[in-house]
Formats: sequence, C-alpha cells, structure tokens
Amino acid sequence: MSRIRLVKHAPGAPGLRLLGLGPRFLPSRGILKLKQLLDKHAFWAKGRTKKQIRLSLASSTVVISLWRGNRMVGFGRATSDGIYRAVLWDIVVAGDLQGLGLGRDVIEALVSSKALKDVERIYLMTTNSAEFYLQLGFQECHSQNLLVIRNEQA
Repeated sequence: MSRIRLVKHAPGAPGLRLLGLGPRFLPSRGILKLKQLLDKHAFWAKGRTKKQIRLSLASSTVVISLWRGNRMVGFGRATSDGIYRAVLWDIVVAGDLQGLGLGRDVIEALVSSKALKDVERIYLMTTNSAEFYLQLGFQECHSQNLLVIRNEQA
C-alpha cells in the first residue's frame, strides 16, 4: 500500500479551493476528488456541488485532507471563534481504508491545530459513528440539546 500523506491546508483552504492543489502543492483536481470522496463515503454530504464545497471550505478555520498518491482518501474541517467554541465537520475516510487509524489522524490533526488547540469546547455531531468518537475522547453531552431549524430556501 502506498504511503498516506496528511495535508494541513491554510485557513479557508485557498490552494485546494481555488487551484485544486493536493499533496506537495501539485494540481490534483482537489475539489473534484473531495466531491467524489463525499459522494461515495459520506451519506450526509452526497450531492453537494463543487460550488457548495468551495463555499464551505472558504468558511473553514482548519482543513485537513488525506491522500494516497493522487486519490483523496480522507477529509475533515472545523470552524471556530478561536477561543470558546469549535465544531468539527465532514469527517470522512474512504470505506476501503477504514480501520487503519486514518480517521484518528484527521481528528488529531484538527484538534491539535493552532487554531483549535486552546478552544474551550469542540463540538461534533454524528449520526452513526458515536462509538468511534467516544474512543477518541469525545463525550456524550446530556446537559445540552441539539436544536435544528431547516432553512427552506437552502
């Protein structure tokens, strides 16, 4: 198996978002690769357009991607105010590479990033992977409620 390379993108991921850069700052059609990863391995993100992906990256404080050669095999991002709160978003690893510690690598890179390392609380929402995140030190929070409002215009 070829080596997996973890890429820590600049805030807003301009190289990935605008130029499609991957490992070693080489053009790799990164937005298309991210879209393919999300469509195939993240049911909650299936069908996002390249424009929507670019907008979400632009607003992200921390962006991490994993590459195996020219294939994006993992991804995660975070938004934060830098002091009190951060939220992890879109954590995904290709199904054929799950169980190798790559998800842990993405989470650790996000949480230990300069922008998040001193944040008071880091939130994460998951539909069916709670056991995985509990193993990484996340805790269920019973003192807060998750409330959602659906934007009908989105």
